[in-house]
Amino acid sequence: MTRGSSNWRNRDNHPFRLNPAGKDYLWGGRRLKEDFSKDIDMEPLAETWECSTHPDGLSTVASGKFMGRTLKDVLEEHPEYLGEKYAGEGDLPILIKFIDAKEDLSVQVHPDDEYAGKYEHGARGKSEMWYVLDAQRDTELVYGFCRDLDEETLRRSLQAGTIEKYLQKVPVRKDDVFYIPAGQVHAIGAGALVAEIQRNSNLTYRLFDYNRLDKDGEPRPLHIEKGVGAADLKGGAEPRQPLRVLQFRRGYATELLCRCQYFQTERMLLNTERWREGAVFRTERDSFKVLLCTEGVGILTGEAESLHLKERYMESLHFIKGDCIFVPAGSMPLRIHGKAQLLVVGC
Repeated sequence: MTRGSSNWRNRDNHPFRLNPAGKDYLWGGRRLKEDFSKDIDMEPLAETWECSTHPDGLSTVASGKFMGRTLKDVLEEHPEYLGEKYAGEGDLPILIKFIDAKEDLSVQVHPDDEYAGKYEHGARGKSEMWYVLDAQRDTELVYGFCRDLDEETLRRSLQAGTIEKYLQKVPVRKDDVFYIPAGQVHAIGAGALVAEIQRNSNLTYRLFDYNRLDKDGEPRPLHIEKGVGAADLKGGAEPRQPLRVLQFRRGYATELLCRCQYFQTERMLLNTERWREGAVFRTERDSFKVLLCTEGVGILTGEAESLHLKERYMESLHFIKGDCIFVPAGSMPLRIHGKAQLLVVGC
């Protein structure tokens, strides 16, 4: 293969690791430090925003020529990294997090585009998915209502603090997947460790917070009127786990976890001893991908390196549990080698 071969795509579009921004919300714990080696000086450490250009929590580049710069700055300088699909938008369409719920999160809801456009100055709505990395035996989450409500009943129950009798609570187990569309009232329960993939939005209407006080001894603010207006008031059946089919290849397997109009998430199970058995991976010209390592260790390298060709087109990129890697659009062919589990997120 020659340097001029079209199969190499853009050799400057090398993948790079990211460092997250942290959040010290009162319901968080220590598992992101203990399980994922997050070196962030916060107690508690509730969330890490692993891949984010949102101004409320910017990721920074942790490897390669852009090391130390924010992902937002890099993408503004190189909009082609987002891909042709997002040409002209100038911003990352998704946000990826780890969440450690030592205590229950507040009952909340996110608006859709129409509601956000009308009441939040044209901001983007928010849908998300959760992949459960771990959960205690009695962990539950809130997923909508157990019966249909009207706005007045919901408003009255929130003001009286009796909303819990209407909430649908669902048992949570490790490896579960939940899609939370905009408008779905929800809450992650105590004992859950979650990877969250969402639209690039931080619009959250807090409906109920169990009468908790913040670090200053004050109740956290609620957003009852906006939340009632944004919420889907229909009751529904307990969500079922999606059908997941493992596709096996030599040294690795993949399965689709979630596909919606905003993003797609697959899980990759990697178990290789030789380079030739690794997963071959690259991005198309239309969009980027993000790799989130949830277990194990591995190496990402250019396909030419793994075939022992003379020229090296990128440095090998080592990753461990907890690492997040951004792969620009139109990348060279890559090979992933190691013993690891990864979430592969694309748009």
